[in-house]
Amino acid sequence: MKILYIDIDSLRPDHLGCYGYHRETSPNIDSLAERGVRFNNYYASDAPCAPSRTGLFSSKYGIHTGVVNHGGVQADMRPIGADRPFNYHHTEHQAWVEALRFKGHHTAMISPFPGRHAAWHVQQGFLETYDTGKHAGETAGDVSKDALRWIKERATEKDDWFLYLNFWDPHTPYRTPEEYGNPFKNDPAPDWLTDEIIAEQRESYGPMSIRDLPRGNQWAGLPSEITCREDFKSWIDGYDTAIRHVDDHVGKILDALREQGILDETIIIISADHGENQGELNVYGDHQTADHITSRIPCIVAGPGIKQGHVDEDFHYQIDFGPTVTELVGAKASGKWDGQSFLPALTDGESAGRPYLVVSQNAWSCQRSARFENWILIRTYHDGLKEYPELMLFDIENDPHETVNLAEERPEIVAKGLRLLDQWVAEQMKSSDSPIDPMWAVIHEGGPFHTRGDALDTYLAKLRKQNRHEAAERLESRYRPEKLKG
Repeated sequence: MKILYIDIDSLRPDHLGCYGYHRETSPNIDSLAERGVRFNNYYASDAPCAPSRTGLFSSKYGIHTGVVNHGGVQADMRPIGADRPFNYHHTEHQAWVEALRFKGHHTAMISPFPGRHAAWHVQQGFLETYDTGKHAGETAGDVSKDALRWIKERATEKDDWFLYLNFWDPHTPYRTPEEYGNPFKNDPAPDWLTDEIIAEQRESYGPMSIRDLPRGNQWAGLPSEITCREDFKSWIDGYDTAIRHVDDHVGKILDALREQGILDETIIIISADHGENQGELNVYGDHQTADHITSRIPCIVAGPGIKQGHVDEDFHYQIDFGPTVTELVGAKASGKWDGQSFLPALTDGESAGRPYLVVSQNAWSCQRSARFENWILIRTYHDGLKEYPELMLFDIENDPHETVNLAEERPEIVAKGLRLLDQWVAEQMKSSDSPIDPMWAVIHEGGPFHTRGDALDTYLAKLRKQNRHEAAERLESRYRPEKLKG
């Protein structure tokens, strides 16, 4: 069995045609969805990048691995301790990639991620690992060049293989080559972000908010802030062009598999590490929350033995993928994994989901959220310099962009969500090897990695330099109420 996993960083599903997007961003990905299974409610248990990929490859929640942050103690896997075996082969500590390896699969990774985040633990079980060398500054062409070489040189010499491939283009700063142009020049931007919302967000604050967009060596024409709908269109054009650029290279990879005569033998997975807020909760081009937009990711699976043209509406975690593919190749799942196989959904279109999900964020804010029925309840423990209330409740079915907080209007739904959060934390701490909840360790260590240290003083100075004094006072009152009282 040949398996190709394509991980497209920061790819939110609702910007793909197969998930209903109005722009033609993803014809090649859409073609895979037509002949496979598309999952509508597939979420990263822990965001963003390092916690998510740790969860993917360990098939464990961050509350169990300890990896919930991008720096500090909670950016490293917890040691096993005195019972650590000589190696993890055929033990409960074996990762699912290694389970594939011991079922005869040649395992390979093409990605700069382990080096970029010092997350070497995700390499467990891989026989080959190749760093594309640009520290996530790669464009799709850099990545597909190495992937095409691997397919031509290795994919035909092995009967069974698993290749994990990592594209980065939809992650800011958008770096699509300028000569690629703008395929969406004449397409309108999503209409949910109104002039009224823009005006309201401009009075607020936060890292990567509407007046503090991510900057870098970017695609031409991106605004430095958003003042109107036209600016929003320019910003979204950059993100969508990056997606289309990656999709072109996905097409090249499919063509290479076809040319080698192995496309029909290969199971192909399209997914991501997290989504990307594009104005939702006043975050642009980043992934700072445990909301629906950051936590929900695409999952499309196509290939031999996979049900064709099926859409699965059940709740699944990204950590469920490992047990699923392990069962698919006839290997045994570890009792230490938190993931649950959804193989019946892949092969027969049968329901194999979970009753609800809990998703977490601790690198840009400290939040846990319950995703149940048509709701998401977000509880904020540390706002990461953003203007969030403690509780936010959104009706995802009717308000997918999270514009109306219903927490005060629907206290009975808030109560249910809080019960689910409490139930989940209790269950996970009971089964944990450690008595420490890593989220609280992050808070006591100084907060989310990207907003700790001198970040508050730096941002307050920036706000005041921009004459945003009211916003600065509101922010300072949250963190230093005693100063303002004095």
